[in-house]
Amino acid sequence: MFILLMGPPGAGKGTQAAKLVENFKIPHISTGDMFRAAVKEGTELGKQAKACMDAGQLVPDSITIGIVKERLAKDDCQKGFILDGFPRTIAQAEALDRTLTELTIKLDRVVNITAPGSELVGRMTGRRICRSCGATYHVAFNAPKASGVCDKCSGELYQRDDDKEETVVNRLTVYQTQTQPLIEYYQDKGLYTEINGLQPIDDVLKDIIASLRGGQV
Repeated sequence: MFILLMGPPGAGKGTQAAKLVENFKIPHISTGDMFRAAVKEGTELGKQAKACMDAGQLVPDSITIGIVKERLAKDDCQKGFILDGFPRTIAQAEALDRTLTELTIKLDRVVNITAPGSELVGRMTGRRICRSCGATYHVAFNAPKASGVCDKCSGELYQRDDDKEETVVNRLTVYQTQTQPLIEYYQDKGLYTEINGLQPIDDVLKDIIASLRGGQV
């Protein structure tokens, strides 16, 4: 099962990706994971990407596409994968199409987990992280027993800078601007399915699996 997974920050994409890995026994591949692996392995493209990142520059599409191709060509992707965080532009989507054709791979479905911006802002701004052990809480949905204190290690809970409201709103705006053309691109190919991310986690998963096995939910 070859899946492209989309979804704005806070929509629960990571949670669903982990469950899809369990169900289909295929790797979850994120852009960040690919870059880190290429740099760690010391591939030529990994070295080029590291040079860009060390200089504070964006990694060019030509290098990104090459790293994606290297990763998708590995043995563990032969029976499927969950690709997450790529593509982000039409140019990248077209390059991905060419890469998949070269690898004789055909996407089965593009799944977009959606939720209203107002709901996502609430989800993300309410998140709190333990400074000591990294445990995650939410002031509304998963509050610690004592305010500001980790249940597991009694460490201090804090709000990450990228979970503050102004930053969250900006991230969501950028995501929507980037994503809309991709939605239309994959709709035109008949691959796109939209899943309501406001449902309970298991219901979201059920809808995703239904879309993978039979097309639209």
